[in-house]
Amino acid sequence: MSTVDGSGFNNYIGMAAFANGPGASKGSVSSGSSSSWYEAMSRAWGQTLDGQAAKITTMSDAIGAGSDQPSDMVQLTAASLKMQFMSNNAATSQNSVGQALETLGKRN
Repeated sequence: MSTVDGSGFNNYIGMAAFANGPGASKGSVSSGSSSSWYEAMSRAWGQTLDGQAAKITTMSDAIGAGSDQPSDMVQLTAASLKMQFMSNNAATSQNSVGQALETLGKRN
């Protein structure tokens, strides 16, 4: 049996699973209930990516409206790179967990 470490992301996922698990009231992590922690993890990643995309959109709109200072451009670039990093990590974690669940399913 494996244990969950104390990292911030794992704590967030744990809270998402707890808040969205069977019998739980609707929590702040998700607008719907989840039938599994895997679904809760997916919802948490989706909400996190949606939030970052909203930041990028707001920054881009400001630049389009004339706020095109070099510092604004650098901040937009940094936010975009952060989105790329987060998106890659979301895909990697989903694939890793999916493969682990597949392996567990084959053992039963």
